[in-house]
Amino acid sequence: MTLRLADIVQALMDRAPAQLLGDADILIERLAPLETAGPQELTFLSHPRFLGQLAQSAAACVVVAPSMREDALHRGACIVVDDPYYYFALLTQLWKQRHSPAPAPSIHPSAVIDSGATIGPGVSVGAFSCIAAGAVIGAGVRIAEHCVIGRDVVIGAATRLSARVTVEDGCRIGERCIFYPGAVIGSDGFGLAPHQGRWVKIEQLGAVQIGNDVEIGANTCIDRGALQDTILEDGVKLDNLVQIGHNVRIGAHSAMAGCVGVAGSATIGKHCTVGGGAVVLGHLRLADGVHVSASTTVTRSLLKPGHYSGIFPIDDNAAWEKNAATLKQLHALRDRLKQAEKALLQLQATQATQVTSEEKP
Repeated sequence: MTLRLADIVQALMDRAPAQLLGDADILIERLAPLETAGPQELTFLSHPRFLGQLAQSAAACVVVAPSMREDALHRGACIVVDDPYYYFALLTQLWKQRHSPAPAPSIHPSAVIDSGATIGPGVSVGAFSCIAAGAVIGAGVRIAEHCVIGRDVVIGAATRLSARVTVEDGCRIGERCIFYPGAVIGSDGFGLAPHQGRWVKIEQLGAVQIGNDVEIGANTCIDRGALQDTILEDGVKLDNLVQIGHNVRIGAHSAMAGCVGVAGSATIGKHCTVGGGAVVLGHLRLADGVHVSASTTVTRSLLKPGHYSGIFPIDDNAAWEKNAATLKQLHALRDRLKQAEKALLQLQATQATQVTSEEKP
């Protein structure tokens, strides 16, 4: 299926006003990267550092910012918009809607739905999925194969669950959320009390509350709270293999990359980002607008917005071992430095006393 440039711009005009310059009747077959786009393909340029690739691009049309308008016009057709990267995101949504439309709602014969569950209009349930008593499934929800929806779960309208997603009892999910394969919502938090050399389980009596427009990556786990709920506010985005501990709260529109771990009772503010493989220890607080680099371990609360890193720089192995060995000696070196400073101050005081004595008649 092809789309006319004019039709593409018109379809997105309400969400991102743009100016089309060049032949409006060009037919677009697909979206493509700037460096490989061909004569029937649409691409975008979001950063000035790739400007050198623009003149060489064979793309049918390029989406650019106003500052790059003249360079793009010199090459050929272009769409001028304030935020090309945002426009590209909208383009991908449009393309999927036109080329991969959602299947008609259906309930697979092998799905098991308790008679006490409430199923809204237009809901799809895939093969071998189970929905327990008391669950409320909103309009247009899509539940793929082998999903498990526990008792009294609430899922808001137009939310999508991919294959093998599990939502445990009592959890609440907002509207237009996306859950990727293998995500587990509401498993027990890691609560154990030591007693006479053994671990005694602390029952996790809370649940998980998830707001609207949240995305949860593949095989990501969000633990239910011990007494109160674990909470993800609107617009939170979690990548694959993320672990969110019990009673964590994540503020609206925060995002975490793959393999992040957030320990129990931590509070993450709004509009925060956490890079891949980073760890936030339990009971800490990150203020709104905190950005944590990949592989960083957050060991204290970060109460001011900003970018934080705690990464030992990569190096060739021999140099890294020398630096690591030196790092292990820092505490002893600090003590030696303090002793040297103390001795120097004593020496200066002694010399000053001697000079004063010599100056006396």
